[in-house]
Amino acid sequence: MTDARAGQGPLVASPLAAGSALKTPRAAAVAGIVFSVLLITSLALLRVSAPGNPAVAGGWLTDSGKRTAVSVGLNLIPFAGIAFLWFVGVIRDRIGAHEDRFFATVFLGSGLLFVGMLFVAAAVAGGLIAGIATSGSPGAGTLALGRNVTALLLNVYSMRMAAVFTLTTVTIARRTAIVSRWLTVAGVATALVLLIGVGISPWVELLFPAWILAVSIDILVDGPRGLSGRAAATRRS
Repeated sequence: MTDARAGQGPLVASPLAAGSALKTPRAAAVAGIVFSVLLITSLALLRVSAPGNPAVAGGWLTDSGKRTAVSVGLNLIPFAGIAFLWFVGVIRDRIGAHEDRFFATVFLGSGLLFVGMLFVAAAVAGGLIAGIATSGSPGAGTLALGRNVTALLLNVYSMRMAAVFTLTTVTIARRTAIVSRWLTVAGVATALVLLIGVGISPWVELLFPAWILAVSIDILVDGPRGLSGRAAATRRS
């Protein structure tokens, strides 16, 4: 009885382990792709419809077409945040026992701060639009305050957290070999641009979701080989 039971153990455990190994990369890739597409679409709608300079007057608020485009962009942000949190969770699950506590703390903390500040910026911008339905166009002071708060949260703080998240992800990916090597180089370049060059152009913000999109596609296409490579690297170390 003991021998039979012992022989059945690997037969029962191996299908579950194989299923987990196959589902995790695909789930991470799908979540990352959804986040990237939604955030790129949202930021593009906001940049095209609203003036990039917070000091510009809010005439766009009275344009129903531009106001609708901004509203659509803002409504996409919560779903992008949800997909990003899913992406973070599945990436941590993919790393598994190889996760370092220090990098895991910075990785998770920067990701949560990025999503939080992205949501706050969207809420402030949405409040400006929602105020039109009840009290008409906001005053110049209210508009300037709302635009400056939104711009600072999105362009300065959330993008810096995105840069920290990218650097941490690159470090983890380089040590565990879960993505292609060229993506680690591209991630470092993206992080540096977001840290020091985000004020050059508002379109620089698109680098972060574009990099996540590239990472997600790499995991989706090369997931099983990436897991094998990580296991081989771990055995060598």
